[in-house]
Amino acid sequence: MDRTTLPGTDIAVSALCLGTMTWGSQNTEAEGHAQLDRALDAGCFFVDTAEMYPVNPVRAETVGRTEEIVGTWIARTGRRGDLTIATKCSGSNGGFVRDGRGIHADTVRAALEGSLKRLQTDVIDLYQFHWPNRGSYHFRKIWDYDPSEQDTAEVLDNMAEVMEVLKSCVAEGKIRAFGLSNESAWGTLKWNAAADAIGGPRVATMQNEYSLLCRHYDSDLAETAVHEGMTLLAFSPLAAGLVTGKYQAGAVPEGSRMALNETLGGRRTDRAFIAVDAYHEVAQRHGHDPVQMALAWVRTRPFPAIPIFGATRPEHVERALGAADLTLSQEVLDDIGAAHRAHPMPY
Repeated sequence: MDRTTLPGTDIAVSALCLGTMTWGSQNTEAEGHAQLDRALDAGCFFVDTAEMYPVNPVRAETVGRTEEIVGTWIARTGRRGDLTIATKCSGSNGGFVRDGRGIHADTVRAALEGSLKRLQTDVIDLYQFHWPNRGSYHFRKIWDYDPSEQDTAEVLDNMAEVMEVLKSCVAEGKIRAFGLSNESAWGTLKWNAAADAIGGPRVATMQNEYSLLCRHYDSDLAETAVHEGMTLLAFSPLAAGLVTGKYQAGAVPEGSRMALNETLGGRRTDRAFIAVDAYHEVAQRHGHDPVQMALAWVRTRPFPAIPIFGATRPEHVERALGAADLTLSQEVLDDIGAAHRAHPMPY
């Protein structure tokens, strides 16, 4: 599997990233360990988790369980050096984490120490802020975006204070790189300004939703990524399973994400199913597996991008890993572009 380095760092990452958010809810510890074993066998050594995981649903009693599962794998195998680990500190999305208090100078260090302990490691390769305290327009909030309660001075003061903590954590060897998630172009630039002011860590990555069905990143953030040196870590690159086609014609497989979350977080719309049909037609026309085509497409974008794939079954892992060897022709890309123009914002 291809590998690269995160911008401005010497941190190696694989072309695909293994997501873990179902470990501890939809997947057992043993299944999580098996996924890690198989991913490493295929050359996929980049793994993403978060202090608030698992999800589907998030529960107070399971917060941190996913990191613990990664940690027990490390303890069992002794292969910490074979992984590049990304995890996330909860912001306003935290809910059960710190009573939802979010990202502040007096919470970040404790959150980091908690993740280090659960992961059974001394260093986090990529430490990300899961959601800005001020909220954002991600997860369908774009329909009713309202920044009226945001105080600019308060936001900037918070960033400056938190950046001091991040700088100290980097100096102590507990964080190698810094990233954001569910952020905006404005937020990215302000975090980089805070870093530049004191020599703190600049934003190396942005973990935002990105798929054939969700392409908000293609405008302001794509330009920001190119000029600021930032890699997209694309979560939900299969649109929460919609792109697989398993939900077409009203199907809801037992144990699937839709069986647990009827609307798929607002992604389930009539337009989405029509768009999926269009992309499946493209895949069939060119003899590609639609899942592998969707993951491979993320890697073709005009900005650095790595898809994060998640799986609940071994065959899902195998199918996703196959995308690493798929190269899409210009004809395929042109047909995908035409389908996007016909179905530009299905949810």
